[in-house]
Amino acid sequence: MPIDKEDQLFWQETVKDITPVAPLHSVSDENSTKPVRIAVHPKRCYATRQEFSTYSKNLEDLEFGGIDKATLRRFKREEFPVEATLDLHGLTEDEAFEKVDNFIPFCFAQGKRCVIIITGKGLAVHENDDIFTTKGVLKKQVPQWLNMSRLRALILVYKHPSERLGGSGALYILLRRNKDI
Repeated sequence: MPIDKEDQLFWQETVKDITPVAPLHSVSDENSTKPVRIAVHPKRCYATRQEFSTYSKNLEDLEFGGIDKATLRRFKREEFPVEATLDLHGLTEDEAFEKVDNFIPFCFAQGKRCVIIITGKGLAVHENDDIFTTKGVLKKQVPQWLNMSRLRALILVYKHPSERLGGSGALYILLRRNKDI
């Protein structure tokens, strides 16, 4: 079937800005790697999930220094009112990390003292499931993220709250006082 002139003109108009690509098996003599410049906002510092601290004590150890006995007692009794809540249900691990990494500094900047992060308890194990299947990924990961040096500097202590506040599917977090406010 012959191609009519109108189709040929249309095709020529469509492909006029396309430049040919070098063949896949060709070797280039010149070094084509250029340095990549990353623009970083001066007031915003992003953490990566691999930036875990190497502290010998985790925040969940309630003997963490810097907390007086009265504050620690109030924290254990959950007497601090919850001022903000972050629910991570339905998020992927990467999305959850981003939310946690933004949530803690935001609450600290707002002068909030006590927050809750709801991780969920993970899927229940059923008879048909493999026993090696990972359950409760966020439940395991969020405490590690809270121990990153960047977030750890803003947090005094955290624990799993009582069942009325979420039990093992949540984290009750006491932030440091923001002295700039």
